[in-house]
This record gives sequence, C-alpha cells and structure tokens, in this order.
Amino acid sequence: MYLHTIVAVITALSAAGLAQKCPIVIEGRTPKGSTPATFDTTASLFDSKNVKGADLTFAQIIKLPNVTASLFDTNSSTLPTEITLSDTSIFAPSATNIQTGFRRCELIPAANNGSDPSTLGVKVIHFSVMKDEARKLNTSHEYQMVFLESKDFSTNQVVVKTGTISGLNNSLPGDITIVGNVNTAVGKLFSTEFTSGWHNFGIVMDFNKNTTQILHSTGSAPLTAATQPISNDISGQGQYHFGLLKKPTGDNLKDVTKEGFQEAGINEGVIYGGVFIEEGGAGCVSLNP
Repeated sequence: MYLHTIVAVITALSAAGLAQKCPIVIEGRTPKGSTPATFDTTASLFDSKNVKGADLTFAQIIKLPNVTASLFDTNSSTLPTEITLSDTSIFAPSATNIQTGFRRCELIPAANNGSDPSTLGVKVIHFSVMKDEARKLNTSHEYQMVFLESKDFSTNQVVVKTGTISGLNNSLPGDITIVGNVNTAVGKLFSTEFTSGWHNFGIVMDFNKNTTQILHSTGSAPLTAATQPISNDISGQGQYHFGLLKKPTGDNLKDVTKEGFQEAGINEGVIYGGVFIEEGGAGCVSLNP
C-alpha cells in the first residue's frame, strides 16, 4: 500500500504535515504479473467488453511497455499500460450504431457503473500519461485521453485532450488541454505542452460544489496545484474513460461519430500509469506516493 501526503484543499493546496493515505474508491493500476489478455477477463480492474473495436480483443490493443514507472507506480507492484489505436479501432455500441468516424479504445473501471459513489462527494482522479515516440499521434486530429461521460450520455463533464481541438482557439496541437463540461461555455481549465516523459495529474472533482481543480507535475515530482477550484458543471454522475478517442477531420460535419476523414495505416498509442480514484473529503489528496 501507499503512504500518501495529506493536504488541505481550500482554494489551493496547503501541506497538513501528516503522512497518511486517502481512501481509494477505485483502483486502476495494472498489477504486476498482468498480461494484455488479462484485460479480456473478469480479473481485469476494467470493463472487459468496452470500449474497443467490434472485432478486437484487449489482448490485441493493450501493450505493457518497458518504461520508467510513473509517479504512483513506483513501488514496482503495478505497471504502465499502453492504449493503442489502429484502422480497426471502430467501436459499435450496437449493430445499427457503428462509429466509423472515430477511432477509439478506452478503459472504464469495472466498479464504475455510472451511478456508483465515484461521482459523488469529493473525488480525486489520478493518472499519468506519456507519449510513445514509436506510435505518435497525428495532432491534426483531436484526441480525448481521459474523460467523464455523464450517465445519460448527454455530455462530458471534464475532458483531457490533445491535438487540434475543435472550437478551442487558445490551445496548441502539441499541448495537453483539460476542458470543462462540453455543453457549457467554461472552456479550457488548464493546458501544458505535451513534452516527452510522464505528465502526472490529479483532478479534484467536488460534486457538491460543482468545481474542478487541476494538479500537475512531470517526471517523479510531487503534484502541485496548477489551478484554483474552477466552477464547472460536473453533475450527472457517469463513467470515467481512460484511453484514446480520435475524432475525424473535415468541415461541416453533422455527426462526427460517423462522418469525416481518418487516414489509413493508423499505429498510435499513449502510455498510462498511476490510475486510481481516491476519496477527497476533508481535503484529502495524494501529492506523491
């Protein structure tokens, strides 16, 4: 288990001077000894059926690269995990709803059914992301790398993006950009250049006050507050997605799920680490292991 630093989250982070652990609500770190095929079984920490190409298994998608451990994977009992995309990464929610406009694969925590406690109270969503230089993204496209999708599928309340983001003029294609509820005018919450190596995030979601705060660091440095708590409509509960959703390019698209351009020969990926959700009540948030 991890010893976590406890801090008070008021308008920023203040050290409380105690080394304790915050209760973990959802564990998403890949245990050592796992294989890509584990993700297709009930032993997986994630939904073994979704979200992936209709004719693919997670064993064909997941990679377990030999890279430096992320900030919250450093005890060597958990492994960085890569999500990859190919031409066949076409998700079909049903036989009549085939998302040919997207290329996507995301992991949804098995314990996160859309109505569970992970979207109530105050929660801190932890994850790290790293580029795979051998599977580079095509940043002329927009990518979602982490997002919360509402229970009724009507919105994404918070989204971690990269690439060329539609409707957002104050972000660069080479940035990691976090936006608020896509059905509101809140827009960009935070952005940073997507440099090589690990980018570590903690997103403090106060579902009581409808605020979102971003914590960030790189490499093995502890998380620090990158923003104040920002007003953002995160109501509606829902499910957390960790993975890649690649949107199409094209003008005047009416249904991006089924229209637009995706180039052939896709071989792309992003490496994830340190995925877990902790209870953030009483100002508890982990800044380092």
